[in-house]
Amino acid sequence: MKMNGLEKFVMNSPIRSFILRRYEAPLLQCVGGSLEGLEVLEVGCGRGVSTQLILEQFRARRVTAIDLDPDQIGRAKRRLSAYPPDRCQVQVGDATALALPDASVDPVVDFAALHHVPQWQEAVREIARVLKPGGRFLFEEVTKRWLEKWFARTFFVHPTESRFTTAQFLAELARYGIAVGDNFVERSGGDYVFGAGRRSDVLVSSPRPEQVPQLLTS
Repeated sequence: MKMNGLEKFVMNSPIRSFILRRYEAPLLQCVGGSLEGLEVLEVGCGRGVSTQLILEQFRARRVTAIDLDPDQIGRAKRRLSAYPPDRCQVQVGDATALALPDASVDPVVDFAALHHVPQWQEAVREIARVLKPGGRFLFEEVTKRWLEKWFARTFFVHPTESRFTTAQFLAELARYGIAVGDNFVERSGGDYVFGAGRRSDVLVSSPRPEQVPQLLTS
């Protein structure tokens, strides 16, 4: 689900960028570790601020960043235009249907994207499917607790039928073989959760025929 106009304005604001740089990214790096030298898939890249942080602060070798909103992808491409193609690829993509084969990427990063996805469980399944055995999933997510507050309900638009608590989100990761254990922290009384899990050695499924395009080798 795409953001409404007000939420997009907030997410594209300098204040949001400041919080992302000074608080959210350092906290996620603290629980998830360095990505130095790795090829990263980012789901829900927005206008590319987080993508730039993954490249520079997390020290990834290369990032493929996807977002469902073509307008945000356009913004991200302009922001990241100085990076050569062998370091950064930005394109429209759907987290519930990743155009990647099984066990093809490590790691995957999610800066608060999956709570926008009505079928977020399918996105988790897809992330687990494309992760290499032992690969990491680093996530920051917004829980049901915040989404049901008056401010969020009044001014923003989010899926209503399938919101998750921290426990539900972690359980869904475990269901698809991504073990988090105690490697997570909640903030604002459980409104937000930051964590990282590792993929088990068992694959979730075989690749789909439509998942032939190789995002990380284009």
